[in-house]
Amino acid sequence: MTSMEPDLTLLEQKAQQYFIQGDYSQAASYYKQGVEAEPEVKSHYWNLGLILLLQRQEVQAQTTWKLGMTESEPQQVEQWIFELMQVLQREAERREMLAEYAVAWIIRQSMQKMAPADLSNLLYLIELAVKLKTFTSDKLTTFGVIDLIKSDSTVNIQLLLRVLESILNYATFQHAVLEFVEASLAYIHEPQSFFNILIPATIRIAHSERQPKIAARLLELGLRLESKNLEVLRHLASFYLNAGEYFQGIETAKMCYSLSDKLPEQLTALHLVHRGLMDAPDDWQEAYAVLQQQESLLTYLIKEQPRDMEASTVLRMFNSNYFAPYLRDDPHKNRQTQNQIAQLCQLNVQNYASEQFQRYRQRTSAGRTKLVKIGYLSHSLCIHSVGWLARWLFQYHDRARFQIYAYFINSKQADPLQKWYTQHVTKAYNGGIDGKEIAEQIYQDEIDILIDLDSITIDVCCEIMALKPAPVQVTWLGWDASGLPAVDYFIADPYVLPESAEEYYVEKIWRLPQTYIAVDGFEVGVPTLRRDNLNIPDDAVVYLSAQRGFKRHPDTARLQMKIIKSVPNSYFLIKGFAKIESVQKFFLQLAQEEGVASDRLRFLPSDPTEAFHRANLMIADVVLDTYPYNGATTTLETLWMGIPIVTRVGQQFAARNSYTMMMNTGITEGIAWTDEEYVEWGIRLGKDATLRQQISWKLRHSRQSAPLWNAKQFTHQIQKAYEQMWQRYLEGF
Repeated sequence: MTSMEPDLTLLEQKAQQYFIQGDYSQAASYYKQGVEAEPEVKSHYWNLGLILLLQRQEVQAQTTWKLGMTESEPQQVEQWIFELMQVLQREAERREMLAEYAVAWIIRQSMQKMAPADLSNLLYLIELAVKLKTFTSDKLTTFGVIDLIKSDSTVNIQLLLRVLESILNYATFQHAVLEFVEASLAYIHEPQSFFNILIPATIRIAHSERQPKIAARLLELGLRLESKNLEVLRHLASFYLNAGEYFQGIETAKMCYSLSDKLPEQLTALHLVHRGLMDAPDDWQEAYAVLQQQESLLTYLIKEQPRDMEASTVLRMFNSNYFAPYLRDDPHKNRQTQNQIAQLCQLNVQNYASEQFQRYRQRTSAGRTKLVKIGYLSHSLCIHSVGWLARWLFQYHDRARFQIYAYFINSKQADPLQKWYTQHVTKAYNGGIDGKEIAEQIYQDEIDILIDLDSITIDVCCEIMALKPAPVQVTWLGWDASGLPAVDYFIADPYVLPESAEEYYVEKIWRLPQTYIAVDGFEVGVPTLRRDNLNIPDDAVVYLSAQRGFKRHPDTARLQMKIIKSVPNSYFLIKGFAKIESVQKFFLQLAQEEGVASDRLRFLPSDPTEAFHRANLMIADVVLDTYPYNGATTTLETLWMGIPIVTRVGQQFAARNSYTMMMNTGITEGIAWTDEEYVEWGIRLGKDATLRQQISWKLRHSRQSAPLWNAKQFTHQIQKAYEQMWQRYLEGF
């Protein structure tokens, strides 16, 4: 029943009018009159049964329909069933148009009972289940959808694609979903229409749902349609790496490179190769070679200065030089390259989003006397290192002077720490991964100072900053500066950057008076590591390195072996790695070369939570830091737990994190400026138990007075910086 039809009888018109108005009783009474007056008119039975069905009288509805089919030949019954199905189909479609999905579900369920092999109806039922949030993957098997798709050659492809999209953006993944997608491939003759659904869905599954293995399996199915599709291969390589399937990730990235004929595509592929190699220190020689190859291609790209790159390409380019600081401490070269990449990417962003960018340029702050609005932009304000460290600033922000906004990229609303942040801001915006959309929200909220906490670790963050949605833009905490000309300031302190840093940063360096980060402490759990369980004597000296593969530079690892060799009765605990076999092979080979017995090494898995990780740090007598990329959160946690640490200070931001943190706790013991000093401090701290105790005592007492542990004072200092930045802007600087 849809609209009034001209050839309907007066009785039918009245019945239909009442039906559309929702007066089922009146409509039913007219159809009953019709059945009595015109028993040969089967539509009276069909419509009366439909009304009974919608009145939740299913048995009576079935009885009414059967009554209309009595004393008929089988062929005639088939025709009447077809007519009844048409009536139900039209009404189901009408209800779906009205978004009355529960009613449509009831109708289609009745259709299923009459025609259980009607694939189109079953697909509509699956789509409705998703809309009603009652879908579970077992419906694909209980409805027989997968078997029917495998045998039915008359699938409505548009409906099938729509159902695929619904499931991929909803389902908790089980084998049945993958089987359904696989069975559907036979009907997809235009692969791009499928990829337009598959790729965004797998990005969500891999990142928002944190299921990269499932995302990879789905993209593997996509490759059956086009085995050399670069976009699919790029995402597949990334998902493999996220899932710890490093060999497949590296090989897929290399395939991307071999298939790419454009510089940006080649650079993206090399970045993925580089990422896979960096997770295992035994591949670092190849990683060096890839870095040189990348830089050569980047030189050509920067010379070309293309202004017409697609948005997806630009996003991938932002972090194409990401791993350079892990491989070498050369800020002049690293920053020059990063600055040039960022400038090129910014020009392209402002080109493909020119209307938005130009509109933002027209903003005015004249006559504004309100509180300064501070916006924090991040993917990581959740259970993440940035999330743990930044919370104290949010805790102590002065709401009488500032309004605090948070913009969550790819928001994780179920994350408990993100919920905490939501409760500690004036307004929280739960964004997705559309940078232009988030930038528009920032602009509409009239944010005065936008703080980027992620830099090039999150490409969307860079895209947003490049659009300049706020008049003053700042990078802080999460990583080194992005190099974007649209970012005004990079927050540092007297130690984390050398005085010469002004020479190679695009951003103005704003040095806080003491430290660029401070916390009031950390939650600590119950330790799960014991020396006796690791077969380590009570009187042994235990060294610990707890960093992921990216930071394990082979040269520094060799220095660590020299320390172990020189300290009798010492053991080396190695924790925080991805490719355990590769890491073990690498360290055991180094140990053999340096004359260290393999039984002095222990390889530990990562801890299940941060609280356990911090508690388990206490098994160590000395922590050996990484270089040229230091620990950051790990160093803070080590110092909080009162454990001596040996760090090698360099020139770049990443090589000076531990240095500034130690200086801001009043500890200089363990700070090395050369490789030789690193080894000397490592040996000295291993052999001198009294010195270790003194450092531990100083660290514990520093909790009461050191700048690193005074987040309230730090908040006052950074707020003062914000006010000065805003005043400079108002004065035209």
